[in-house]
Amino acid sequence: MQGKRIDILSDSTGETAEKVVRAAMLQFPHTGAIIRLHTRIRTKEAARPILEHAAREGSLVVFTVVSPELREFIHASSYELKIEALDLIGSLIGKLGTFLDRQPINMPSAMLPLSDEYFRRIEAVEFTVKSDDGKEPRNFRKADILLVGVSRTSKTPLSTILAQRGLKVANLPIVLGIHTPPELEEAPQDRVVGLTIEIGQLVEIRKARLKQLGMPVDAGYGLIDQVKQELDYAQSIFRAHPSWPVIDVTGRAIEETAVIVLESLKERDDAAKQARAKLVSG
Repeated sequence: MQGKRIDILSDSTGETAEKVVRAAMLQFPHTGAIIRLHTRIRTKEAARPILEHAAREGSLVVFTVVSPELREFIHASSYELKIEALDLIGSLIGKLGTFLDRQPINMPSAMLPLSDEYFRRIEAVEFTVKSDDGKEPRNFRKADILLVGVSRTSKTPLSTILAQRGLKVANLPIVLGIHTPPELEEAPQDRVVGLTIEIGQLVEIRKARLKQLGMPVDAGYGLIDQVKQELDYAQSIFRAHPSWPVIDVTGRAIEETAVIVLESLKERDDAAKQARAKLVSG
């Protein structure tokens, strides 16, 4: 499976197709498959080179295109070029048209009027960027989710994925010997999530990062003793806050961790609602 490629071709942002593919890919961990996104492909002239390149590399093509003419062109070209291709939205549009007894407008979503949801996501992403790496502790109280963990526990990429779902996310690095800011205690504790990782994987991740930065891999940041002390310090903070769920990100894809974070928050919300209902009924 190493080196296999999946080309996602979309007449809009490609966000829907990419999410579907990445969700399905969670069932095939450690394949090494590479996903390439091609957005705003709305003409045959734009689509053809992508399809020819996919044919040369033996890629799987997944596409979301609403124009019937362009969809037909991609189907025909895929047959001609012997490409494995999957039309994610075409058959659904056809079924919906029959079920609703209506003709589709066949307009890419990026050309439709901007919705409140769109602006909510933009606001969430801006908030999350400003609140990355503990830069704005005053934002902790405003965050929908506050992620806490030592360096290289995927706080930033996880924050980004959650922000793309419209959630305002802040994250705070735990640094050995440095007290957490008072704003952490002032934040809603039912919004805080701890992140941890197995020591061996964290050491490897940090060594790879040091190498990438051109620094010696035996720097303290990547030494097992240093890493163990940091993880132990983080665990002491987590133990002092038993209401926080602590998620082990070892070997998990970012998307999988995001789902676990959302599920843990939902469980706490449901538990809080049940507790309030008991108080009222009692």
